[in-house]
Amino acid sequence: MKKRSEVSEDAKWDLSSLYKSDEDFLKDYDYLVNNYKKYKDFEGKLNNAKDIYNFFVFDEEFSKKFEAAYNYSSLKFDEDVTNFKYQEISGKMDKLSTDVSEVTSFIVPEMMKLTKEDVDKFILEDSRLELYRWEFRNLLRAKPHVLSENEEKLISLLSSPLSSFEEISSYLCNSDIKFGNILDSEGKEVELTNTNFSIYIADKDREVRKRAFYALYKQYENMQNTFASSYSSHVKYMNINAKIRGYKDAREAALFGGNIDVKIYDNLIDTLHKNLYIMDDYYKLKKDVLGLDELHIYDIYTDLISESSKKYTFDEAKDIVISALSVLGDDYVNDLKKAFDERWVDIYPNSGKRGGAYSSGCYTSNPYVLLNFNGKFNDVSTLAHELGHSMHSYYSIKSNPYIYYNYKIFVAEVASQVNEIILARYLIDHTSSKLEKLNILDSLMELFKGSIVRQTMFAEFEKLMHDKEASGEVLTSKFISDSYYELYKKYSGSNMISDPEIRYEWEKIPHFYYNFYVYQYATGLAAACYIASNILEGKEGALEKYLKFLTLGGSMDPVDELKVAGVDMNDPEVIQKGMDMFKSVIEEFKEIYEK
Repeated sequence: MKKRSEVSEDAKWDLSSLYKSDEDFLKDYDYLVNNYKKYKDFEGKLNNAKDIYNFFVFDEEFSKKFEAAYNYSSLKFDEDVTNFKYQEISGKMDKLSTDVSEVTSFIVPEMMKLTKEDVDKFILEDSRLELYRWEFRNLLRAKPHVLSENEEKLISLLSSPLSSFEEISSYLCNSDIKFGNILDSEGKEVELTNTNFSIYIADKDREVRKRAFYALYKQYENMQNTFASSYSSHVKYMNINAKIRGYKDAREAALFGGNIDVKIYDNLIDTLHKNLYIMDDYYKLKKDVLGLDELHIYDIYTDLISESSKKYTFDEAKDIVISALSVLGDDYVNDLKKAFDERWVDIYPNSGKRGGAYSSGCYTSNPYVLLNFNGKFNDVSTLAHELGHSMHSYYSIKSNPYIYYNYKIFVAEVASQVNEIILARYLIDHTSSKLEKLNILDSLMELFKGSIVRQTMFAEFEKLMHDKEASGEVLTSKFISDSYYELYKKYSGSNMISDPEIRYEWEKIPHFYYNFYVYQYATGLAAACYIASNILEGKEGALEKYLKFLTLGGSMDPVDELKVAGVDMNDPEVIQKGMDMFKSVIEEFKEIYEK
């Protein structure tokens, strides 16, 4: 593993669109520290056109600098998390973020005192406020759920200790629980952790998989009461908070920010229930290809194709992604090439570099991509995925004023998944290697299983827990684990043995503390399948609609943005399209494998 200083410059991202040097960053940091308290100058004054306009002007100037500084500190920290200099800089920005949050706590309650008539009057008095009409609409829409200023201050003070359950769970999972040692495939004793569990549960040696599976879940069984206390407290807090704010329930409160109808959530679950027979086909295929008499949970994460898949250089990956995405048009491809020409991408792993991959940026910078590229197909797919996010951000920034460039989480995974699907189809169509085709199809099946089926199961579990707690059920470890196990069996079908140890899996899933977040992985992939299919099939207007969607940022409600792309998330056919594609990929794999 190379040190950061040993990585060639052309393989690193160029952060100069943020700051050309640390010194330039520090100038903005000093500005932020010296000016954030100026927000208090507007306290008690957000009730007239002049002061509201001046507030928006100051807020935009400050927020642009804050976003740039925060992004820079985060990206520099992630280059090498052992670098003390950037540990300190990142810590300073975290502290400043807390200070800014505290000093700006008055803004929303004050704005909530306005009426629609006030807003219309202010816009008549100062036409420059017309730009903010949509922002006013979003603020006023939430008005029925905002409490008095004193009540909001009390909740703000209590929110940190009352929302610490995720942190408690994280410390338990990643630090405090010790899973002991297991023997790897070479007979060497290795310590099992939450991090390396994903490696051993996918090992080609079945005995290694079994040892990892039983060792991990034995410890979660031992800690079930502690996790149940943490999770049930979180659920109770979310239910109480929703009730205090006048929402029907915690789910409605969580979906309110994006103006998402809970029917979309229910439609997802209902449509999956009608399609769970596909999991019978999927796990029968797994069992047959792996040559097993019985398929257990510890078998389902290993690759179906034992031979090593094709390796790619980064240059090859770049060329493939550009070629695959050429179906999106010349303008898109020319803009995409900027990611490579202007070095948006930090390519290879190095000592201390944060793992995984992401896309990040701000209004005044390029959208950056962190990778840990190792040359596998999944790395090529990850490149396409993260560039999907970056291009969505690029067009949102290019097409919107600052206040409306950020798109909602509900649509955040659509562009990335569109890219993944287009890339996979391109590679399948452009290789004669059956092994390569099978590896790509295996990856697609995992995508559908993980992002639609599994996340919908999580969504149903989350809804069930909140509903049961609200109705008076005590969320004991036994009740939570029994409920999770029944859902797991339901979503897994009859061709896999759902080992009883999996009943404790809920303890290790951080997303259950994210408040009805996970369903968006499923809806996002389903929407992406719908869009990608229409584009690849050459459906009239499909590409133009999609490219328009990429420009919308946060200027519309996310469900309406998807309608611009030709996708109506209220229509069960969208989810069905995703499941149909899952089924067709299974059949395609079977056909090639049997030959």
